Amino acid sequence: MTRTIDSGDDSADTVAVTGKGTSKPLGAVIVAVGVPVFMVTLDNLVVTNALPVIKAELGASLADLQWFVNAYTLSFASLLLTASAIGDRVGRKRMFLGGLALFMVASVACALATEPWMLIAARALEGAGGAAVMPLSLTLLAAAVPDRLRSAAIGIWGGITGVGIALGPVIGGAVVDGLSWQWIFWINIPVGLVALPFCAAVLTESRGVARRLDLLGLLLSAGGVLAVVWGVIHGADDGWTSRWVLSALIGGTALLVGFVAWERSTTSPMLPLRMFESRALSLSYLISFGFSVGVFGSIFLLAQFFQVVQGDSPFEAGLRTLPWTLAPMVVSPIAGLIVDRVGPRVLIASGLAFLAVALGWLAAVTEPDSPYSIFVVPFVLAGTGMGLAFAATATIVMDSAKPVDHGMASGISSTVREVGVAMGVASLASVFASYGSYGAPRDYVDGLTPAVWVGAGVVAVTAVVALFLPRFTKQIDEA
Repeated sequence: MTRTIDSGDDSADTVAVTGKGTSKPLGAVIVAVGVPVFMVTLDNLVVTNALPVIKAELGASLADLQWFVNAYTLSFASLLLTASAIGDRVGRKRMFLGGLALFMVASVACALATEPWMLIAARALEGAGGAAVMPLSLTLLAAAVPDRLRSAAIGIWGGITGVGIALGPVIGGAVVDGLSWQWIFWINIPVGLVALPFCAAVLTESRGVARRLDLLGLLLSAGGVLAVVWGVIHGADDGWTSRWVLSALIGGTALLVGFVAWERSTTSPMLPLRMFESRALSLSYLISFGFSVGVFGSIFLLAQFFQVVQGDSPFEAGLRTLPWTLAPMVVSPIAGLIVDRVGPRVLIASGLAFLAVALGWLAAVTEPDSPYSIFVVPFVLAGTGMGLAFAATATIVMDSAKPVDHGMASGISSTVREVGVAMGVASLASVFASYGSYGAPRDYVDGLTPAVWVGAGVVAVTAVVALFLPRFTKQIDEA
């Protein structure tokens, strides 16, 4: 089956599929990929906002709280490239729908969990479903739009992600307050039941170059990342020189070195190293990693501040974070519209600078009795920075990779971002545990402040890295 794009008429933004004689409105395609992405994004942030309640009801430790987040992100990150490869082989639409169905089943398992380990296991399964949804959504969307509309469509995709970020804390807080924390997972079921048939009807099947599955690469990379993150999570409590922590850190590093060596030698690598030959692509991956480490590691702790320290309900805490979480929803689509004019380097460097300043500001002013008014401006600044950086980075990935590599490039970008989330949560929580605890409001702030300062520093360094990006990736690639 050959797929063509009908772009002869500027007013007819539709997708045509040779052999079926059908066309799909661009708006319907955006909705079809956007709703599942919204679910995946929403679910992760809903959990973050519900952590204090889950901690109390399940008797969870700080390490458990980290694994509630990291079990999802590590599973997600480990399987992204494999899911993209399987999608190229069996069909991206088929894999996308399968991932959505698995995500729904795992959500049921999360809702039924009665012990921390049960929720951790179910979250890992949920991450496996999300691994098929998130990268393939961007691939399906990029293939469905004319080149002239790609940046705008990616900006809308980023805006949808921003909606999930914006509404996640509020919806999660309302659900936890009004019902129970289990319902933050139950709500995925009716949405999924509507989304599955709609996506099946609207999306068009496509395939990439069929590749042999690199199972050894999957085991080496997943095992290495898991071991390193485990060591970082337990280092603060068990001691960085303890036998198990050192074994995990050294063993994980060895596995990752072995992974790179294997990818160099195998004829069918899970992570083709040629994808790092492009300066724009390789730097975008590094930026995605640093962005996630600094920002999401900080969010893990800041999201709990209003509940743990100031006694707000989950819903009240969600409302207080809206100045931060709403901004990407507004900024990302605008960034997508202007990125081809000003260049992604300007938007990414500016966005990361805004984020670094905002995180440093929050670290400097946060006290147990701080009035809410002092958080509003840095929250808006942080949200604006996220919207600028996220949309422009996605544009670089799509513009710098060849069309046949779009699925792979998107998968790598999502992988390094999710590994960054896991490393950020683990490392900044370790800083938190070294200086503070959940024991009292003062103890929590004593741990939060140095951790967020570290996050600000990581983002500031990443902003400097962004200055080395090419200004206009399309011009460079076409040259």
